[in-house]
Amino acid sequence: MSTAAEPKVYGWCPGALRPMMSGDGLVVRVRAPLGKLCVNQARGVARLSQEFGNGLLDISARANLQMRGIREEAHAELIGALRDLGLIDPDASAEARRNVLLAPFWGPGDDTLAIATDLSAALTAATDLALPGKFGFAVDCGDAPVLQDTAADIRIERSGSTLILRADGSGSGKPVTRHSAAPEALALARWFLKQGGAPEGRGRMHRLIARRGPPEAHTTPVARAGFTAKPGPVPAGTLAALEFGQMPAAALAQLADCGDIRLTPWRMLLVEGAASLPPLPGLIQDATDPRLQVVACTGAPGCLQALSSTRHLARDLAAHIPAGTRLHVSGCAKGCAWPGAAPLTLTATGKNEFSLIRNGTAADQPLKTRLSADALRAAPELLKEGS
Repeated sequence: MSTAAEPKVYGWCPGALRPMMSGDGLVVRVRAPLGKLCVNQARGVARLSQEFGNGLLDISARANLQMRGIREEAHAELIGALRDLGLIDPDASAEARRNVLLAPFWGPGDDTLAIATDLSAALTAATDLALPGKFGFAVDCGDAPVLQDTAADIRIERSGSTLILRADGSGSGKPVTRHSAAPEALALARWFLKQGGAPEGRGRMHRLIARRGPPEAHTTPVARAGFTAKPGPVPAGTLAALEFGQMPAAALAQLADCGDIRLTPWRMLLVEGAASLPPLPGLIQDATDPRLQVVACTGAPGCLQALSSTRHLARDLAAHIPAGTRLHVSGCAKGCAWPGAAPLTLTATGKNEFSLIRNGTAADQPLKTRLSADALRAAPELLKEGS
């Protein structure tokens, strides 16, 4: 699709104990226990981001908080401070295994919270479980699933009145109970490894399922349940979206004045018990804001793999995207911000130069090439040509 050099694929995601170097310094990803920051933790993370980094925070598609621009020489001191806040795992291996995403609309003591608590503890203790770096679990046991379109390898979700354990990529699963769900999930993870799902330490469940199908006991059909998150009031509080998944640390500290904060995989924050939120930099509270239709990665210079900046262009094009359409602006062919297909994708192939892909991923065959950022700004209708 282009003569641009192939981007480097790491095969793992950064953590706090195993950070990743980027163009603006270390990326330190905090896996908040059960996807939640209490008021003191949120304020602490905001302060540390400003003290040891560049004061910018991302929320990932796995509902983790990323501190950007962390200075290498300050990493050890940062980890000590995060440990004091209760945000650090025993070691890097435990941190990588405890890759649990829970639906953020849980209530005290319900199935989602209870199972996620058990599963997190079981994964931390499972020192023999050598899963791939990106292998993850989703616990989605509310009245209807809300995480089926969010990446995960093993899913525990509700289908009618039944809790189902399901391998990603399969349309059927195995009934479980609140108490058996966590041990059954670990057994499925071990089945994945035994079946050769992670040759050379890499692999995803859906690829294994495509090759050999689910385990024999996974015969209970699971229905699809569509869900679209929007900023605004929800039973647990108020959702606020982050522009391109990023916010200033100072805004997080101000949000903490409104309540405890739950992290979501939709690049939104849920502030518990809040009826409304103050206007803050980086926050989107209007469900009709066109920026909600656009996904953009960090881009250059913040990402070492990116061939161009992305977010300025994404912001300028947002108002021109047809309603109901998603635009993905990617700094390289990896497509980290939106790994799946999107109706419209702009993939950088050079500085301020992009290829246009329709209904595909950032690495798919383009419809148009060598589109300059200035030309796209001047004539956004280029995105619609040939549709």
